[in-house]
Amino acid sequence: MAKSGERPPPENAAKQLKSELRRLVLAITDNDDVPCEIFNEAFKTLVALREMKANGGNDKPQQHRQVPEHFLCPISSEIMRDPVVVSSGQTYDRQYIQEWLNSGNLTCPQTQKVLSNTTLLPNNLVCAMIGEWCCEHGTIMPRLEFHEEGLITRSDRYVFTKLVEKISYSSVTEQRDAVRELRLLTKRNRSFRALICEYPDAIARLLSVLSVPELSEDNEVQEDIVTAILNLSINDSNKKIVGKNPLVIPFLIEALETGTMETRSNSAAALFTLSAVDSNKSMIGELGAMQPLLDLLEHGSMTAKKDAASAIFSLCTTLENRAIAVREGAVALVLKNIMDQCLVDESLAILAMLSSNREGAEELRMSVGVPCLLKVIKANSCPRNEENAVVALFFICMNDRTKLWEVGEEENSSGAISQLAQNGTSRARRKAYGILERLRRAMFITH
Repeated sequence: MAKSGERPPPENAAKQLKSELRRLVLAITDNDDVPCEIFNEAFKTLVALREMKANGGNDKPQQHRQVPEHFLCPISSEIMRDPVVVSSGQTYDRQYIQEWLNSGNLTCPQTQKVLSNTTLLPNNLVCAMIGEWCCEHGTIMPRLEFHEEGLITRSDRYVFTKLVEKISYSSVTEQRDAVRELRLLTKRNRSFRALICEYPDAIARLLSVLSVPELSEDNEVQEDIVTAILNLSINDSNKKIVGKNPLVIPFLIEALETGTMETRSNSAAALFTLSAVDSNKSMIGELGAMQPLLDLLEHGSMTAKKDAASAIFSLCTTLENRAIAVREGAVALVLKNIMDQCLVDESLAILAMLSSNREGAEELRMSVGVPCLLKVIKANSCPRNEENAVVALFFICMNDRTKLWEVGEEENSSGAISQLAQNGTSRARRKAYGILERLRRAMFITH
C-alpha cells in the first residue's frame, strides 16, 4: 500500500478530477432534486482543477501538498470521509475499519491489540477539522469505489499501476521481484484482485515476463505467475477477462505439464476457477488440459490430486469435455482410485458424470465397475457417495441385461438398491427406483 505522502502522477490526478466533475455534472443535470452536497463537491472539484492548472499541472499547490497525518485513515492512506473511533482509541475511516471487522479481524490494525468491542463511535471533532481543511484548500474527498472484492482506494490503484509498469520496463531482478510482489498482493489484498477489471492489459504484461530469456526458464517465476493468475481469477468478474487472453490457458496447461508440484497444483486450481465460465470451460478442454490433469490426479501430491479432481469434475459438466475425459482414460483412473480408497468422494462424483457418456458406461460395464459400485452402496459410506454410485450403476444397467441381472442377484441377497430407493437422497431414490423397475420388467419378460 502506498505511503501517506504518495500520490498518483499529475496526469492521472487531472483525469480523476475531470472524471469526478463529469459524474457530478451529470448528477446535477439528470436529477431535479439534487442535494446541496453535490453542488459543493462540484465546486470543490472545479477549484482543484483551476489550482492544478495554475500550478503548472501539479495536483496540489506547493503549500497544499501535505495532508495532515491525523486526517488520513491508517488502513487506506486516504483522507477520512467518516472518521470513527474503535475501542483501542484509534481513528479510522468507517468503511475500511468496518470491512476489516467484517473479514473476521478482532484486533486494532495499528496497535494489534484485541478490541474489547466492535462499536464504532463517530469522531466528530476530526470530521469537522477535515471538512474545514478541505474547504480552505479546495480539496475534494476521494470517492469510494466498492467492488465485489472490496473497497479500492486511490493509493491501491497507484501501487497497482506502478507494479505493472515495473513488471514491464525494469531490470530482470526488479521484474522478478515485482512478479512475486503481485502474487502476494493479489493473495492478501482483495482490492488488488478487483483492479484487473480496470487494467486488463496487466495480464498480458505479466505474461510478457516469460519472453525474457533469463526468466523464461525460472521455476519460481513460473510459479509466481501461475499463482497470481489463480488469485486474480478468484474474483468472478475477472474470470472472463483472464480467460479471454489467448495466452493464459495455454500457459497454464504448459505449467501443468512442466512445472514444480506446487506450480502444477496451482495451475490446476486456476483452471478449475476459470472453468466456472462456460466459454472458458470449452476452451480449456479443446486446448488439451484433460490429459495433464489426469496425470496430476494419478501422480500428484494429495493437494495437487484434489485440485486436479476439482478441475476435471468442473470441465466434465460439458458433453464435449466428458467425451475427451473418457478417451483419455479417466474412467479406469477414477475407478482405480475408488478401489484404492484414494479420493473416493471426488472420484465417485467424476465417475457419475462420465457414466452418462455412452463410451464411459461401456467401459465401466467391461471392467469391475459393477461390483465396485455395489460395494460402495452396501458400505453406507455417505449419502452423496451412495448417490453417485447408484447414478453410475443406473447408466450401466440401461443397456446391459447381463449387468442388470448381476445387480438383481445382489439385490435379492442384500436389498441394497431397495434400501437406497427408500432412504437415499432424492436423486439416489430416483435412480435406485429406475433400476428396480428395469429388474421387474426384465423378470416379467423372461417369464
